[in-house]
Amino acid sequence: MMTRVILVALILAAVFGGIFGWKHFAARQAAAQAGGPPPPVIAAARAEREVWQPYLQVVGSLSAVAGIEVTSEVGGQIRMIHFNSGEGVKQGDLLLELDDRTDQAQLQGLLAERTLARLKFERTAKLIKDKSVSKSDYDEARATLDATEAQVSGQQALIDKKRIRAPFDGRLGIRRIDLGEYLTPGAPIVPLEKLDPIYVDFTLPERELARVSDGQGVEIRVQAYPDEIFRGSIIAIDPGVEVGSRSFRVRGQLENPTQRLRPGMFADVRVSLRHDEQVVTIPDTAISYAPYGDSVFVIEHNDGQTTVSRRQIETGKSRAGRVAVVSGLQAGEQVVSAGHNKLRNGQRVAIDSLPAPAARDTVAGPGA
Repeated sequence: MMTRVILVALILAAVFGGIFGWKHFAARQAAAQAGGPPPPVIAAARAEREVWQPYLQVVGSLSAVAGIEVTSEVGGQIRMIHFNSGEGVKQGDLLLELDDRTDQAQLQGLLAERTLARLKFERTAKLIKDKSVSKSDYDEARATLDATEAQVSGQQALIDKKRIRAPFDGRLGIRRIDLGEYLTPGAPIVPLEKLDPIYVDFTLPERELARVSDGQGVEIRVQAYPDEIFRGSIIAIDPGVEVGSRSFRVRGQLENPTQRLRPGMFADVRVSLRHDEQVVTIPDTAISYAPYGDSVFVIEHNDGQTTVSRRQIETGKSRAGRVAVVSGLQAGEQVVSAGHNKLRNGQRVAIDSLPAPAARDTVAGPGA
């Protein structure tokens, strides 16, 4: 009885083993016939030769062509204010009047003394012709007249100083004084800046001294208007190099008719160099950056198959989403621009008919 049971069990094990073995064999055969999982789909881009105008990029700051704190040379009580904070003024515009009534009274007395001195001098001048007065009397009358005229001129100049005017065209800031206030000599009244044109000041390392000169183009961007470029040119270069930093100062000038650029603004400065450069460029999305070096996956077509291989490259400057390749890649070669995260050397790939996602908007254009 036991022998029959064992025999039946062996027969069943053989049957089921054969069934499972056949299914496993059939599955492997189907997988082999199917060729494994499909190759990953990637976006491709071609290394292109472009002409770039080289430039030096530094940071700088804007400064006014002329900027002062308007002050008074003399003291006095503020009688009239003729300006408003923030308004534009022309050279010679009256800004402020100090109380000059006492000075005017003194001027009238000096004018009377000058009139008397002139009469005495004229009378002496007539008498000396007849030798009725001595030469010393004539000289004394002349000196008295000159002294009174100098006193009148000095008093008039003092009165003029109490009428404070704009020394140049520009825009006023926020006033520092109030009507009726006593103004001491040298006390600030209001800032005045000449905004058109405007300067941009920056420094460059000494190795760039031979590459810049007066008249070269300058472009700047400021944080207040990030999407706008302001253009000007270099007008001055310091003749010497600073010993501590081994750098030299450069000044550019830009037209500023709208007066949107203001002194003290931080500026991203680009100095255009005179000779164009030919470079090989690829999209920045194609580059894998790593501490041991940058690399790309180069697309190769062999025996009807499309495969990729990793290649080390040396990168240079970047511009508008493209990076210059200094070495390691030739113009015309194809690289993987998207989908390279899980690729390996020699792996088969399928190229998408569309460009990389980052480039699709550019290809399609607005509103596509």
